[in-house]
Amino acid sequence: MSTHILAIDQGTTSTRAIAFDLAFSPRATAQVELTQHYPQPGWVEHDAEEIWAATVHVCREVIAQVGGIDAIAAIGITNQRETTIIWDRKTGVPVHKAIVWQDRRTSEVCASLREAGHEKRVQETTGLLLDPYFSATKIAWILDQDASLRRRAEAGELAFGTIESFLIWRLTEGRVHASDITNASRTLLFDIGKRVWSDEMCALFRAPRTLLPEVRACDASFGEASVAHFGRATPITGVAGDQQAALYGHGCFSPGMAKATFGTGAFLVMNMGDAPPRSANRLLGTIGYQTKSALAYALEGSIFSAGATIQWLRDGLKLIRSSADSEAIAASLPDNGGVYLVPAFAGLGAPQWNAEARGAIIGLTRDSRLDHLVRAGLEAVAYQTADLLDALRADGAPPIRSLLVDGGLTANNWAMQFLADICDVEVARPAFQEVTAVGAARLAAEGAGLATGAAAGAPSKRWTPNIAPEARNSLKKGWRGAVAASLAAAAPR
Repeated sequence: MSTHILAIDQGTTSTRAIAFDLAFSPRATAQVELTQHYPQPGWVEHDAEEIWAATVHVCREVIAQVGGIDAIAAIGITNQRETTIIWDRKTGVPVHKAIVWQDRRTSEVCASLREAGHEKRVQETTGLLLDPYFSATKIAWILDQDASLRRRAEAGELAFGTIESFLIWRLTEGRVHASDITNASRTLLFDIGKRVWSDEMCALFRAPRTLLPEVRACDASFGEASVAHFGRATPITGVAGDQQAALYGHGCFSPGMAKATFGTGAFLVMNMGDAPPRSANRLLGTIGYQTKSALAYALEGSIFSAGATIQWLRDGLKLIRSSADSEAIAASLPDNGGVYLVPAFAGLGAPQWNAEARGAIIGLTRDSRLDHLVRAGLEAVAYQTADLLDALRADGAPPIRSLLVDGGLTANNWAMQFLADICDVEVARPAFQEVTAVGAARLAAEGAGLATGAAAGAPSKRWTPNIAPEARNSLKKGWRGAVAASLAAAAPR
């Protein structure tokens, strides 16, 4: 009997599969790390064939753990967003490595479009800002590498997709070229008000309309995974970008509910209801989710470096042996010693949106120790999150009663208490951390007619603010000064 949902969670650093029962409890899991390619400073690529091979591997491993493919009722997919792949429609072979969301190679293109006055119209249409983070300028960059590629794209011989589209294509053996609405809304090519591809944006970004996938609701049918892959044709009935899947997995079904995911980057997303939101404070308007029964828009703030900062402290500077060491080090210090780390390794996301900003360490004295730098790395995540909450408030968003969190960094209890202190809000963590995969599984179950949207389980751990307002304000003032120093040192835009 088919009693499980298979969730594929294709992330920036790994590919994971989790089998959930119909109560959304995890029953089996498998994971494979993903190779990062850095051909030039600021460039980040993935091998789409490696992603595909890893996806098949982890799915087969999990299917075996639950007793075979007959135990799987449906498949859900969630993915790193904005990462761009273009492939040959006949062979399915990519024409270039996948360009990752972190990649900054199109910074100059975005700056030129901004200087030409296009950003206001882009934001009105797509909800997004002009930044190399998004897919559109990546598409044009790939096509511009070879004149034949653009000709082939315009002739309908090539296909574009973010990761979920590529996986759907491969799983269905080329029968379905589709994206869900949340991923489509992250390309700079989608009109979020009309909920269709925008010919105007396609022309502006030089992205041939012939490349683009069909856009479907998050709980729509996306075809069937071929019998050749897993032994039986299996319906794909739920798809959402990772941050929107986490919003759904947390049960943020009402306007004003918000979640923050702390992975490689950090992403704060608030449900804003059924009307397109407009931000005057450089937050992103996006689709939160669309199902057969509901539509929710969202405002999002993106932090480019969260867990990546701790990885840098570990692997780059070798100040810690493991990420877990950072908790004890931070807790051992009475304060931050005036040291601030601005982790702008790939520019700054919201609310600054400066692709040229670079990392900075501010406030060093003769009393500073390496431990202060480790603590500063953890503190930076909280300061950046507070910046996003301040921007949400300035945009008129309702106050957050509880910030729902997930991601690897939430295992650090010191960091979560500091987050509550600096953001002046309750922070709540669920018992099961893979909330992104839970969201994909929920959508797939609903798409297959096996479940309806339900609130997530009660958080297993909560942190409440425990700091004097004067101390909070002083720390945030120091952070603002550090960010100003980083921006002052940035290359001219």
